[in-house]
Amino acid sequence: MSTTKLRLGPLPKTESLKLTFTCPTSLKTDLERYAALHSHTHGEEVDALTLIPHMLEAFMARDRVFRRAAKS
Repeated sequence: MSTTKLRLGPLPKTESLKLTFTCPTSLKTDLERYAALHSHTHGEEVDALTLIPHMLEAFMARDRVFRRAAKS
C-alpha cells in the first residue's frame, strides 16, 4: 500500500441502485486513473463505476450551499 492520501478513503459496503450517465472521454480516463490509484493505495481492486457514487456523495457532503438548502 502507498502512503498517498486520497480524498476518498476505503469504500463502505452499501445498497445500490443502477443509474446510467454520459461523460466526456477525458473524464472517463481520469476516473479510471483515479480508480487505479485508489486500488493501489487501499490494496483492494476497485473500478471507476464503483467509485462514482462515493465521489458524488463526498462532493455533495462538502457542498455548503447544498447542505444549508437540505436543512431548510
